[in-house]
Amino acid sequence: MKRSVILLLSCAALLLVGCDFVRTLAGRPTSDELEVKRSAVERIEAAARYQAHLDSLERVRAHRADSLAALDAHLLDSLSQVQGILRDPAKNGGLSTDGLASRYHIVVLGTWTRSYAERKLSQCIDAGYPSARIVRFRNGLLAVALCPSDSLNETLKKYRELRGNGICPEDGWILINE
Repeated sequence: MKRSVILLLSCAALLLVGCDFVRTLAGRPTSDELEVKRSAVERIEAAARYQAHLDSLERVRAHRADSLAALDAHLLDSLSQVQGILRDPAKNGGLSTDGLASRYHIVVLGTWTRSYAERKLSQCIDAGYPSARIVRFRNGLLAVALCPSDSLNETLKKYRELRGNGICPEDGWILINE
């Protein structure tokens, strides 16, 4: 009977003291230490997942930048094949007109005569292009410019549209205001 009472008391003591006591006696980590390790591992895994997410976003950004660069290169290559479509104002002595806020303009007429320029300007305004204006170069050339834009792609779309509806003649060009 004494044995069974001792055994019963030992079991009750183990139940009351818990596994941490036995683990400590065995030299093993306690539940608190295991919880600290578990939370540390979870933080490390969360940091790794976050870094993987950031790396993924960076790869997407780099891919997007490469795609845009390739598109720009293709666009400029396509433009270089179309002779005379892009013109730098410096070739005509530079602009003497102040206030060209946009980088690109579609020039639908280049003339030395002011009356021709004014007539084309009124035609463009009547056709629904209120942003049309006369641009003056230092060498005296007058140009009627439409569709100001800072996007070359948008300007090319408008250029094709103007060519399609007859407002822009074959000798029209895109003015680069740099």
